[in-house]
Amino acid sequence: MFGFGMPEMIIILVIALVVFGPGKLPQLGQSLGASIRNFKKASLEEPEKITVKEKDEHA
Repeated sequence: MFGFGMPEMIIILVIALVVFGPGKLPQLGQSLGASIRNFKKASLEEPEKITVKEKDEHA
């Protein structure tokens, strides 16, 4: 679909370095990695069953 090769990845890295600066880049990578891990974990887990509790008729 999008043929990302090594030259494209280098260009994206250079643009990210200019935009965010060298100090923020490790934090950005950590946040991105954590987000991807959480998304994968959530997509592999079974959805929780939601039960609807009936209203108490005595109230």
